[in-house]
Amino acid sequence: MITIENVTKSYGKKKILRNVTLTIDKGEVYGLLGPNGAGKSTLLSILSTLTQPTSGTVSIQGYHLGKQNKQVREIIGYVPQDLALWEKMTVQENMRFWSKFGKKSVADKRLLDLCKAVQLEEKWTEKVSKLSGGMKRKLNIAVALIHDPDVLLMDEPTVGIDFQSKFEINQYIKQLTKQGKTIVYTTHDMNEIMYLCDRIGVLKEGRLSFSGSIEQIREEAKASGLSDANDEDLLYRLIAD
Repeated sequence: MITIENVTKSYGKKKILRNVTLTIDKGEVYGLLGPNGAGKSTLLSILSTLTQPTSGTVSIQGYHLGKQNKQVREIIGYVPQDLALWEKMTVQENMRFWSKFGKKSVADKRLLDLCKAVQLEEKWTEKVSKLSGGMKRKLNIAVALIHDPDVLLMDEPTVGIDFQSKFEINQYIKQLTKQGKTIVYTTHDMNEIMYLCDRIGVLKEGRLSFSGSIEQIREEAKASGLSDANDEDLLYRLIAD
């Protein structure tokens, strides 16, 4: 579904990504881990066509970024870390506004159904400025799903919200995986990684230092004499080492 080959991104003399090569399968939830500044958000910006790599190639569902960006945008949904919502507009008005940016028109019923799916139907006519942080995060996700994308790029979608909202969002993401969505997910929450992700990748100083499953991490830990460490500790070790 997603193929990233030798991708480097530089701003002047500063390299943010360094020769990242990665393949993400259709229907997979791939978690990106790493300290702040490791390049996670930059990689998602490239995948969403908002940023072009300095070198290397990226393709999504056979479409090549830089050459077929229009086609790529039609099959992806992007949930940015910063909320992309109009505070003075209602939930309904936000959904209608963002629905106009797709190839096809979207009926109000679909927009309302998405709000129901993220438990916002009762806020349909309420201004976004009056919503809680968790509700805004849910609406941000609903907006990204308006055009039923095959690929969902999620940059820390649960950052700064309460436990209940985070749980509800994670439950909804589980439902999306059952629909066959391919999801790239960045977070600092190890519990989310273990609950949601089929595989994980660790970025350090712009390089992909690890890519694999939790089971692979356990096997490598056992071989290194760390069989007693729990999964969360093992993930932290991957980032810190």
